[in-house]
Amino acid sequence: MKSQFILMALLSITLFSCAKEPQVKHASHMDSSGENIKNVQVVNEEDPICHMKTAGSLKDTAVYKAKVYGFCSSYCKDEFKKNPENYAQK
Repeated sequence: MKSQFILMALLSITLFSCAKEPQVKHASHMDSSGENIKNVQVVNEEDPICHMKTAGSLKDTAVYKAKVYGFCSSYCKDEFKKNPENYAQK
């Protein structure tokens, strides 16, 4: 009985932690190196994936519903493109 309770508690914690919005941590394998993009107007002040400020660190862009979104890395852009409706400004 006690082991069943512990198992249910662990499963509940796992389910609740998976339901939260993913938090992107910049790792060494992410390509955020290279030149910043300049003279491009984007609709967002922060990267919709990792919430980093895009001013001064804009590395990539994507167009969704005629709006240009800026990203700090190509990884964040790729994540956005998987499901843009979740991240796009309304």
